[in-house]
Amino acid sequence: MSNKEKTARNATLFALTWPIFIEILLHMLMGNADTLMLSQYSDDAVAAVGVSNQLLMVIIVMFGFIATGTSVLVAQHLGADQKEDAGKIAVVSIIANLLFGVLLSIALFFIGPSLLLIMGLPEELLREATLYLQIVGGFSFIQSILMTIGAVLRSHRFTKDVMYITIGMNILNVIGNYLFIFGPFGIPVLGVTGVAIATTISRTLGLFVIIVVLLYRLKGQLPFTFIHHTFPKYELKNLLKIGIPSAGEHLSYNGSQLVITFFIVMMGTEALTTKVYTQNIMMFVLLFAIAIGQGTQIIIGHQVGARELDQAYKRCIRSLKIAIFVSTSMAIVGYLFSRPLLSIFTDNEQIIVAGSILLLLTIILEPGRAFNLVVINCLRAAGDVKFPVYLGILSMWGVSIPVAYFFGVHLGLGLIGVWIGFIADEWLRGVLMLWRWRQGQWREMSFVDPDKRSKSM
Repeated sequence: MSNKEKTARNATLFALTWPIFIEILLHMLMGNADTLMLSQYSDDAVAAVGVSNQLLMVIIVMFGFIATGTSVLVAQHLGADQKEDAGKIAVVSIIANLLFGVLLSIALFFIGPSLLLIMGLPEELLREATLYLQIVGGFSFIQSILMTIGAVLRSHRFTKDVMYITIGMNILNVIGNYLFIFGPFGIPVLGVTGVAIATTISRTLGLFVIIVVLLYRLKGQLPFTFIHHTFPKYELKNLLKIGIPSAGEHLSYNGSQLVITFFIVMMGTEALTTKVYTQNIMMFVLLFAIAIGQGTQIIIGHQVGARELDQAYKRCIRSLKIAIFVSTSMAIVGYLFSRPLLSIFTDNEQIIVAGSILLLLTIILEPGRAFNLVVINCLRAAGDVKFPVYLGILSMWGVSIPVAYFFGVHLGLGLIGVWIGFIADEWLRGVLMLWRWRQGQWREMSFVDPDKRSKSM
């Protein structure tokens, strides 16, 4: 094994995580820039985009099932010094997600408006939500390729490259929002439509750049021609073996969020707007655990591929402790500064008071969510992909939704009841995920052929 591969496997969590942290932060800033700028335009526009993004998140999860499989398989093969197999996985993933992305984009363009009606969106929000959904959703295949290539580059430890591209996309998006929302230099004010156009243009330019970076960084390691000679049955099988269960867990979560959003729509536009503003702030707390989870997944994927299983076990536990501490600390800071933070988005006193209460409850919520974000990524990196799905579906639909409905709608606690449902779900799943990791079944679930590993090392 070369020194380069050893370095990849032994890379520190911080070295891998901080570019991922910045990347995720900037992705969130793109969404928050939309919300913040639209809040100067109209609270109704914010609510319309918020509901549309709930549907778009489901589509992104569908794209993510191939990207997730890519990340795990490429990392494991690199850890086992099987660069050729890692390259084949990358090629199959990019082509498969491109085709899948085009199909889903077409479907979303035509079916999306009907889904908004099914969700019970108020009539005054329907037109703007539909425009946003059709523009961003119709070009969402761009996001599918961005996600897949990003997964390939991160698994090769090129996390900084993905971060730089995200910075560029974020800058372009903010500039586009400013031009189309505030209309300087005589540019027409397009509101929600302008935000959708800016988002699509920034992603398109980002796609061109990340393709160039991929071809440069992995020069000679992407065997595109092998697909011409044989159908990639083995590669697709393993991608789907990881990706479909992983997508099932994320899809279950986003599906449950759609149902809960329906409950919130029943509470009124003000409640819906409060949820959007509060969750925008919560995402800044959440991103620490997301970045730690993704960085840990890369390290554990390399370690499992090299059969360094005890090191992988300890790495997960250390990362979990860090994530819980950081998430809890940031949740406390978010609550202490809740009023000025919410005031950035709105001057509606009822929204500010309600959002502050939700941010107080977030101090209880975030440690439980840190369990899931870190340990699920560890299980997935090791090949244990089914357990999180089964447990996730059971908890989200058997705990989160019924509890949110009972406290939020039946008892009339509103958004507080919804947050109680979130807390119950995250903590139950989190504790059981840690139990699964400690049990150790994942130690025999690697996707790397041990015989092939021994020949190549």
